[in-house]
Amino acid sequence: MDTVDGSHHYERASDEPPPSLLTIILDTNPHAWAHISNILPLSKAIANLLVFINAHLAINYANKVAIIASHTQCAEFLYPSSTNATNAPQGVASNGTDNDTEMTDADEISLESSSKSKLTLNGPKHPFSTTTNGHEAPSLPRSNTNPAHPADDANKYRPFRLIEEALLHALTNLLQSTPASALAQNPTTSVAGALTLALCYINKLTIQASSSSASHSGPSVNPANPSDMDLQNARAPALQSRILILSVSGDLANQYIPIMNCIFASQRLSIPIDIAKIAGDTVFLQQASDATKGTYIKLEDPRGLLQYLMMGFLPDQTSREFLISPTQVGVDFRAACFCHRRVVDIGFVCSICLSIFCSPPEDATCLTCGTHLSLGDYGGKPAVIPRKKKRRKNRIDEEGRASGPATPGPA
Repeated sequence: MDTVDGSHHYERASDEPPPSLLTIILDTNPHAWAHISNILPLSKAIANLLVFINAHLAINYANKVAIIASHTQCAEFLYPSSTNATNAPQGVASNGTDNDTEMTDADEISLESSSKSKLTLNGPKHPFSTTTNGHEAPSLPRSNTNPAHPADDANKYRPFRLIEEALLHALTNLLQSTPASALAQNPTTSVAGALTLALCYINKLTIQASSSSASHSGPSVNPANPSDMDLQNARAPALQSRILILSVSGDLANQYIPIMNCIFASQRLSIPIDIAKIAGDTVFLQQASDATKGTYIKLEDPRGLLQYLMMGFLPDQTSREFLISPTQVGVDFRAACFCHRRVVDIGFVCSICLSIFCSPPEDATCLTCGTHLSLGDYGGKPAVIPRKKKRRKNRIDEEGRASGPATPGPA
């Protein structure tokens, strides 16, 4: 047809914004939530988070969301849920083809899951249970009556209802399956594992979106043609992804190496990491937000969580180009040593593997790569050099006389 009408046909770029994938990492550390239970209970935080998720999905019909729990001993998907992973035999892939686990959305969950006990957003005033170490762990109450199936509730938009049911059901199973002994042994949260799951899931959906967009595309792009290359550069990305971390824990120095690896991977893939610091203070999350050009907000009043989420973290990368995002005044760039996992101001760095140590290792040997380090004259007393006395120069006044020290008179 091109030879008949003599015109060139090009693929028309779409004016619609690309879909956005929001991956939320929720810190479910019971120890941390128990400390702020009188200010922001876990039930209210989940209710505010669901409103924020609904707003994200309402912006674009193609937007997606994923929720990952950063728990004390593991990192687990809350939405979408891996229903087939528990039924598959050990050593066999869940999808029957490879080692990838099939992730099902909320509309594919069976009817039996909705009749099980789950967390409710409007429970008693103090929904907490006491652990063995005396602290209170978040344990939201169960529903007294079996709720109706999400599809039968006509007072709420069905996708919103499906995500709410799936999130509450998965969070209930996670909290109920956590023994008190695990809370006493490991009081920290698995942020590094949650970041790894988030990056893997983002990479999987990005590949799927790229392949689907390439299959629906028109003629192939010729790299030798400048007009075709301009058209390719003008195309919007198939999927925009970002990560939002709701953190309530403090020190994460024991996870310094895997967290930094995730930060570098996100920086390479241009995936911003947004931090909503509800409680505690972590220097590595500040570095993650700064390195990936994300937004870091430390909540002054955790009771206003919904306002912080809607005003600071709702816009995606496309919208942030036209807005002034909240910025952090100072970023703590301190690192953690590889020997004791402590945050240090001044340390010793291996010139081969860039490992950081708070003090020189024994026998001057790197604990990571085994390289012999040359410390030079470290530990010795510095050489003291006497200060040279400066000769005083005579100045000549206006009458031509030299002004010097006065001539001593007779005694």
